[in-house]
This record gives sequence, structure tokens and C-alpha cells, in this order.
Amino acid sequence: MSRVIATEGRSTLGLEHFFVTQPHDDSITRTGGSPTKVEGFAPENSASPLGGGKLLAAISTSIVTILREHYGRGPMKAKTYALDDLIVVVMRGSGYTPLEQTIMDRGDGGHVVAMRHDFQHMMSKQFTEKMEELTGRKVLAFLSQAHVEPDLTMEIFFVDGPLPGFGAHELVEPD
Repeated sequence: MSRVIATEGRSTLGLEHFFVTQPHDDSITRTGGSPTKVEGFAPENSASPLGGGKLLAAISTSIVTILREHYGRGPMKAKTYALDDLIVVVMRGSGYTPLEQTIMDRGDGGHVVAMRHDFQHMMSKQFTEKMEELTGRKVLAFLSQAHVEPDLTMEIFFVDGPLPGFGAHELVEPD
């Protein structure tokens, strides 16, 4: 089983984020002082919608779980940011499969990025359904981007309305 170690915070830009790593068992520990169990983390069993850091942790954990189940491995770190109707999951250190490493050793990192992009495209339905389940919002657009060095993957979701508690200031051109 995996252990999720999470740190909740706010960036200097005001973006809410939740940082998640996955080394050992199923318990969830919040860091930043003395570790405590994050109560109520069971998105698939939850009767009420999650909010704040619990929602961000559930998103990070769910995306990593989908990757592990279908790709055979997942990232070493995942951090979810939410702002208004935008959700971004940044994953670092996925490592490469032996096939990908062979391709990288031959100097064709672009092919690895293309394969990962194709994989994310095939998985878009699973990612979208999970995001809609967790947020209660319809996903209007899903974008995915992989980068070789450093090893980063970003999953970006635009939803049909703002997430409560994750506001943004919108500039609108006057008429």
C-alpha cells in the first residue's frame, strides 16, 4: 500500500496547493508541524463533497493512482493547484520505464514525450470522470503535458465553474 504525505499551503500568488508524495502505506499524514491523520479522506466513499486541502489531496492521490494502475508506475511527487475554475496537477519524478529509458539513451527524448502524450490522451476519460466525481463540476477541457528533463508531467483541468474557496481576480475588458 502507499502512504501519502501531504503538505497544505498557499503560494505567493494565492494559489491553493497540496503536495503529495507516495512512499509506503494507505494512511495519510499531513506535514508542517506534527503529523496528523487527515480525517475524511475517502473520496469514493464520501457522502459530502470534499473541500480545501482534502479535495486537493484527493485529486493528487486519484491521479497518481490512475497512473500507477494503468502505466505501471507513478510520480515520486504530485502537487495540485486550484484557482477558480482551473485545476493543475504537477507530477515530478515519474521515472522512466525500461523501454522509455532505452529510447532516452538513444537520444530520442521527444519520442518519449510523444508516447506519454498519447497515453494521457487515451486516459483522458478516466482522468475527467475522476475529476468530475471529486469536484462535482463538469470538466470542459483536459490538457496534458510531459517534459523529459526535468521529469515533469502536468494534468490541467478547466471546469464549468469556480471551486468554492479557490477564488481568482478576473480582469474584464470594459465595453
